[in-house]
Amino acid sequence: MSIEPPEIIVVNSTRVACDGSGGALGHPKVYLEMGDQNFVECGYCDRRFVLSPEAVAARENGEAVAH
Repeated sequence: MSIEPPEIIVVNSTRVACDGSGGALGHPKVYLEMGDQNFVECGYCDRRFVLSPEAVAARENGEAVAH
Protein backbone atom coordinates (compact mmCIF):
# COMPACT_ATOMS: atom_id res chain seq x y z
CA MET A 1 0.00 0.00 0.00
CA SER A 2 1.45 3.35 -1.01
CA ILE A 3 0.61 6.50 0.89
CA GLU A 4 0.58 9.74 -1.05
CA PRO A 5 2.79 12.39 0.57
CA PRO A 6 1.04 15.47 1.94
CA GLU A 7 0.82 18.57 -0.20
CA ILE A 8 3.83 20.88 0.20
CA ILE A 9 3.31 24.63 -0.10
CA VAL A 10 6.29 27.02 -0.22
CA VAL A 11 5.62 30.27 1.65
CA ASN A 12 7.49 33.48 2.51
CA SER A 13 6.01 33.92 5.97
CA THR A 14 6.54 32.04 9.22
CA ARG A 15 2.83 32.41 10.00
CA VAL A 16 0.30 30.78 7.67
CA ALA A 17 -3.41 30.01 7.57
CA CYS A 18 -4.90 26.74 6.34
CA ASP A 19 -8.52 25.83 5.65
CA GLY A 20 -7.91 22.70 3.61
CA SER A 21 -8.89 24.70 0.49
CA GLY A 22 -11.74 22.34 -0.20
CA GLY A 23 -14.53 24.86 0.29
CA ALA A 24 -17.27 22.99 2.09
CA LEU A 25 -15.03 19.91 2.00
CA GLY A 26 -12.14 21.68 3.75
CA HIS A 27 -11.70 22.19 7.49
CA PRO A 28 -11.98 25.14 9.90
CA LYS A 29 -9.41 27.87 9.21
CA VAL A 30 -6.41 27.51 11.50
CA TYR A 31 -3.37 29.74 11.89
CA LEU A 32 -0.02 28.02 12.19
CA GLU A 33 3.32 29.43 13.38
CA MET A 34 6.66 27.86 12.41
CA GLY A 35 8.50 28.91 15.53
CA ASP A 36 12.19 27.93 15.20
CA GLN A 37 11.51 25.46 12.41
CA ASN A 38 11.45 26.24 8.67
CA PHE A 39 8.18 24.34 8.20
CA VAL A 40 4.88 23.62 9.90
CA GLU A 41 2.24 20.96 9.23
CA CYS A 42 -1.51 21.37 9.47
CA GLY A 43 -3.04 19.06 12.05
CA TYR A 44 -6.23 18.70 10.01
CA CYS A 45 -5.08 17.98 6.46
CA ASP A 46 -1.33 17.27 6.89
CA ARG A 47 -0.35 19.97 4.40
CA ARG A 48 3.23 21.04 4.97
CA PHE A 49 4.06 24.71 4.67
CA VAL A 50 7.78 25.18 3.96
CA LEU A 51 9.64 28.49 4.22
CA SER A 52 11.12 29.56 0.88
CA PRO A 53 14.93 29.47 0.48
CA GLU A 54 15.00 33.29 0.32
CA ALA A 55 13.05 33.59 3.57
CA VAL A 56 15.29 30.98 5.24
CA ALA A 57 18.38 32.95 4.18
CA ALA A 58 16.87 36.18 5.52
CA ARG A 59 15.99 34.46 8.79
CA GLU A 60 19.54 33.08 9.15
CA ASN A 61 20.99 36.56 8.50
CA GLY A 62 18.85 38.01 11.28
CA GLU A 63 16.62 39.91 8.88
CA ALA A 64 12.89 40.20 9.50
CA VAL A 65 10.73 37.51 7.94
CA ALA A 66 7.07 38.27 7.31
CA HIS A 67 4.67 37.00 9.97
